[in-house]
Formats: sequence, C-alpha cells, structure tokens
Amino acid sequence: MTLIKKGKILPLFLFLIFGSANAQNKSNIYHKGWIDFNKNGVMDIFENPKSNINERINNLLSLMNVNEKTNQLATLYGYHRVLKDSLPVASWKNEIWKDGIANIDEQNNGVIRGGSYYQNNLTYPFSNHADAINKTQKWFIEETRMGIPVDFTNEGIHGLNHTKATPLPAPIGIGSTWNRELVLKAGEIVGKEAKALGYTNIYAPILDVSRDPRWGRVLETYGEDPYLIAEMGKQMVNGIQGQGVAATLKHFAVYSVPKGGRDGNARTDPHVAPREMHELFLYPFKKVIQETHPMGVMSSYNDYDGVPVTSSYYFLTSLLRQQFGFTGYIVSDSEAVEYVYSKHHVADTYKEAVRQVVEAGLNVRTNFTPAADFILPLRELVNEGSISMKTLDSRVADVLRVKFELGLFDEPYVKDTKAADKIVGADKHKDFVLDIQKQSMVLLKNDNKTLPLDKSKLKNVFITGPLAKEDDYMVSRYGPTSLDLITVYDGIKNYLGNSVNLSYAKGCDVIDANWPDSEIMNYPLTDKEKLDIAEAVKQAEKSDVIIAVLGEDDGRTGESKSRSGLDLPGRQQQLLEALYATGKPVVLVLINGQPLTINWANKYVPAILEAWFPGAFGGQAIAETLFGDYNPGGKLPVTFPKSIGQIELNFPFKPASQADQPKTGSNGFGKTRVNGSLYPFGYGLSYSTFAYSNLKLSADKIKTQGELKITLDIKNTGERKGDEIVQLYIKDKVSSVITYDSQLRGFERVGLNPGESKTVSFTLKPEDLELLDKNMNWTVEPGEFELRIGTSSEDIKLSKSFWVD
Repeated sequence: MTLIKKGKILPLFLFLIFGSANAQNKSNIYHKGWIDFNKNGVMDIFENPKSNINERINNLLSLMNVNEKTNQLATLYGYHRVLKDSLPVASWKNEIWKDGIANIDEQNNGVIRGGSYYQNNLTYPFSNHADAINKTQKWFIEETRMGIPVDFTNEGIHGLNHTKATPLPAPIGIGSTWNRELVLKAGEIVGKEAKALGYTNIYAPILDVSRDPRWGRVLETYGEDPYLIAEMGKQMVNGIQGQGVAATLKHFAVYSVPKGGRDGNARTDPHVAPREMHELFLYPFKKVIQETHPMGVMSSYNDYDGVPVTSSYYFLTSLLRQQFGFTGYIVSDSEAVEYVYSKHHVADTYKEAVRQVVEAGLNVRTNFTPAADFILPLRELVNEGSISMKTLDSRVADVLRVKFELGLFDEPYVKDTKAADKIVGADKHKDFVLDIQKQSMVLLKNDNKTLPLDKSKLKNVFITGPLAKEDDYMVSRYGPTSLDLITVYDGIKNYLGNSVNLSYAKGCDVIDANWPDSEIMNYPLTDKEKLDIAEAVKQAEKSDVIIAVLGEDDGRTGESKSRSGLDLPGRQQQLLEALYATGKPVVLVLINGQPLTINWANKYVPAILEAWFPGAFGGQAIAETLFGDYNPGGKLPVTFPKSIGQIELNFPFKPASQADQPKTGSNGFGKTRVNGSLYPFGYGLSYSTFAYSNLKLSADKIKTQGELKITLDIKNTGERKGDEIVQLYIKDKVSSVITYDSQLRGFERVGLNPGESKTVSFTLKPEDLELLDKNMNWTVEPGEFELRIGTSSEDIKLSKSFWVD
C-alpha cells in the first residue's frame, strides 16, 4: 500500500516509520531500487525510477530553492584547476557548492591549469580514481539538501584526457583514416574508459570545419569538409554514448574561421555569409545532433555578424533546440560568458552578460575561475526579477534531464571500481592504437618507388631533423598524459635492430632564435646553426638513405598558436636542401598539425610521408610504414595550398572560385599568381595501385524524395595488400542558387589483396541532394546531377549523370 501526497509517493511502512521529518541518517537513504536523495524518508516522484523523466524533472524542480537551481547552471573546475581539494573536506559545507553543482570538470585527471601535468595516487592506479569519484559523488548526494548527483565531465578529442589512458592520433589524423568503423571503435574506447573511471560526460568530438590552415586548431578538427566531419563525428558520438556516457559537441558555432587565421587574444570575427554558414559550418552539427542525439553542446566564444554566439537566442535556442532538435544541455566554452562583457562589449557589466547568456539559452557556465563568480550574479538577477523563474527552471530542467538520462539518479556510483584497472590504458588496446596510427598516415609522394625501404639492402641509415627524437606532440592538453612514448628515432631503431647501422644528428632546432619574425624575413644563420647542419651533412654522406623528420612541435601549432606562415619553421628548409645536395635519397617524414607549404620538398624530395601528430606509438607506426610492413592508405582531409596567398583554398568550393587566370581572350592579360593546390582534398598515394570500373546506378531518374543506389568495382592491380578510399562526389548541373562545384556524399575504405576485386555500394538519399534555395529553405530541386567517383576530389575515375524529377 502507498500514500500519494503532493507529488510524493510514500510507501506506507516508510511513512509510518519516518513520517515527514528528516529522520533518516545518511546511511539509510539507500533503498532497494531507489535513493532518498533529499533525505525526507519518502520516495518522491523524482526518486522513483519507474516515473517518466519529465515527471521526475518537474517534481525535483518544485522541491528546489533558488540557490540549488542556480548552482545547477555552473561548472566547478576540478583539482589543480580551480578546486583545491582532490577529495571532499569538511570545509566544503561552507562553500557555494553546499547547494550542489552542475558538473565538475577534469577532476583528478592529471592536468594542471596552463598545460602542465601531475600524477598522484588518485589519478593512477585507475581504480583509485573511480573510488575518488565515488567519494566526491557521495558527498554531494549525502551532504547537500537535495542530493543532486554531479555530472563529471572531461576532455576526450583524441583519447580520454587522463593519466595513462588510451591515446589516439590528433583529430586531423583521425580524419585522415576515412574509416567509420575505426572511429566508432575509438569512441567506444574513450567512452568505456570514461565510464570505468567515473567520468559521465566527455567533451568530444570537435565538429569545427577548418577552412584556414593558419589557424592553430586545425589539428584538433577532422578536416575542412562538412560531410567528412559529420560522418566521423557521428561515429565518435555513437561510440562514446554507447557506453552510457554523454558526448558534448564543440565548438558551436562558426568558430574555426577567425579573421586572418588569428586566435588567442584576437576577436575571432568570422566573415561567413548565411548560406555558407548553414551549408558548411552548421552542417556537421545539424547532422550529428539529428542522427545521434548527443547530450551536450559547447557554445563557442566568437561572435557571428556582430552577436556573440553564447548570448545569441538564434544560435542557442532557435537553431539548436527548435530546428536541430537538441535536448541536452549547453555548456559554455571557457570564458565565453565573460567575453560577452570583456571582449565583445555588448554588455556594460558582467552581470548583464550573465543575463544575456541565460536568456539566450545557455545552461552551464564554464571558466577557470570560481563557480561563485557566475552563480552569485545569477542569483541576484533571479531575485530581482531580471531573469524569470520560468526561464531559470527551463535552463535547470535541461541539465537535470541529462543527469536523469545518464542514470545518475538511479545508479550514481561506479559499481565496480576495481574493474578500471582491467579496462583503462594504452596497454589494453595496443593493437588498436597502432592500427589507427598507421591508418592515419598519408603518402604524399613516392617517386620511383623510393618507399617502402628494404632493410635487407641497406647498411647505413641516417635519421635527422628536430622532430626525430621529439615527443611533446604526442601528449596533448586534450588527450592522455604520462604515457610511454615511442619517438620516430626509437621506432626506426627498434624496427631495424642490429641488422642496419643507424646514425643520427639533429641538424637544427624546430625554430630559430628569431622565430616567428623569421616567418616574414630572412636572418643569417648563426655559427651554431651552420655547424649543426654541417654535422648532419657529414653523417648523411656516409648513409644509404636519409630519413628527415621535419615539421612542427607542440609549441608551433594548437590552441592559441595560429601561424602567419606555413613553411617549415626555423632552419628546417636549409637543412633539407643541404641533405638533398648530398645526392643521397631523402625520405621526408612530416610531423605537423596543419597543412604546410612544402613546395620545394614536393619538387625535389622523392618520398614524403604525412604523419600528422601521432600518439604514443607513432614512431613504431611510422617505421612499419617506411619499411613496408604497412601500406599507407590514408587520404588528406584538408587541402594543402602552395602559398598562404591562396587562402582560402578549400574543398568544397563554388564553381570558378579557384580557377586559373585567363591567358587568352578579351581578359587574357597575363599570369600574375600561383593557382591550384599542392595536394587536393582526398589525396593520398599507396604502395599499390587500384583500378575502378563497372559503375552502375539503380535508375537514370529518381523522384525528389527517392533514393539512388550506386555500385562500382575496385581492384588492387598492384603487388601489395593495401587500402583504397573510394570517394563519391555529386555535382548539381543547374540550380536556382549557386552550389558547390562538387560535394562529397559518400566514401568507403576498402582493403584489398593483390589482384582482388570488390564491389562497393553507396546509397544517395534526398538529404544528400539538398540545397538552400533563395528563401533559405532546404529543398531537393529537379534537374540533372553528375555522379563522380574518384580517388581524390580532383582525380575522378568514373562519372555518370542522373535526373531528379
């Protein structure tokens, strides 16, 4: 028998024993099948797992006071970031979070503000971290009045941001795999490790579309094409959320095209037209939200057309919730709220900035300052009526909904903390880590079959370059830390063993003393620089082959590290030219986070392997690729320009927007600029060759809401097992508004043995043919479309037209 009273379900025996008073002690709040979070001795609707989520949210809101509600709209940054304590202490009863908190970010994950790292017994062994999370969660459940569980958030864009977790390549490398199954598995590992350690919400994936290669965060994106980014993003979200952990997309929106490629202290100021914004920069968010239903979105700190995104009702409510159907909670990027006042100057006080962002639809403020900085002005705004209780309840409800969907009100603790030691860590996933490292590599050039190298025919191998023994690029602010790292030098040394003599000289540093000024003017080499290059040349002359490992380290690319040039930094170009002058064969291995303008290398160096920023086993993956144990099959997710003067130079592009200048005719006045890409989008070579044939379409005509099935055959015509990434592009021949010259609308990574053939299938759906018409409505227009199948966006092997009625 039960007694129902004012939104509460009271088991009769509990009511008789406890009544309505807070008669329970903390150990008695845990009952079979439910938890008495507010410690009143009865099962409230929000505590009943059998009630629907909306009923539970409404009931909980009705029981919360303003202090408790406002606390559900702020992040508390974790230990060594803002929080001074690694575990709850008695003084927490005097802190603002005595009334609860929305989330705690990066708690005991091993990261200190400023990008340095620490390790203690609460980050590792892993089971200790799970125990620590449970103890923290236990405090919030037992020591706060309402007992609302905490959402424990953490970064995870290329592996979980935790000591000794499983590493992934930088996202630009993940994008280079073009492998959905691989990315799904990567997401599953991130989610599984997060769940075992006690994290409940992961800030990943990044869905920014990187169109300016000077921007430092290109390496944190999946590339420049919205379709590719959406496909990778869907797999990452499905992988993470399939483990019962929330995925939070970032950075919404139009964040990745700062004016002039500038970032950091710069106001980002994207110059993007509305149609381009929807077709390029919002496309991945729309697709991922509608098809995978992520529980979180992070709002960006830039403006769009004069309005800060984080205080924009259009972006946070009209687009995200009303059009895209997002139902999770929106967390701000760090300092995005403050920027409304301090950088964008559309609020005359910080308190006014708080009002604007909450009214716009922001749910949770995040910054590296105390949570009270946001909570206290928010309380003032509510208490004085500047923010209505209806608005406050709506924002809090979104946060609570995610917590209910995550099951935090039913099973708030890590069940088996010891399991973390068996689940988490690169050693548990070594084969996968090595595989994704190798699949991310792109072979840019291979004249005369310079690669793969045959170690049985080599006596002396010389390795040089400032990145050969460097490892700082393997440990990211947003990925795992404290890993055992294999540098390129160590990877090659371990691979060759004692069968080949391996020599080394650094040759030069990553940068010179005058960098970054040396990006824009020449400085004479110092005596030391001359000696270092001379020593490298001396060693090179004794070798059978030179492996030069050049590019960028962690200090040259990344967040707030945009560049004014894209050439090899420092004295690396002089080193490369001196090595080439020896007459010995040179193999260039690129370690970098963004496209580089390596025109000289492309013309003269016989073999170039793009490795991006590989993770912990990067050196081994590179060695196995250089010496032929692995056949590279990655493709570029970004265009490599020849010069920064060509920027923007991207795929997709509008017809003739990247065309050459006329040499004849009425406007044929001459040639005054460099045209064309160094390497186009989708480009990548293999040690094998592939033949395309037998393109078939299920129909010559389809309806506007019909589907088109496509098949073709692909054959490995080479002598090595290898992967080919088959790419499908479409071109709308005539349209009511100008569309892109062609658009990626399908791809498959296919593994083939020598002589083997496979049939590859695609299905084009109506949304693949959509455009934004003159009235900004998504529609499929009748007319002729050209289907293009290729090995890159420029190397089209097969094509055929079809009609839409």
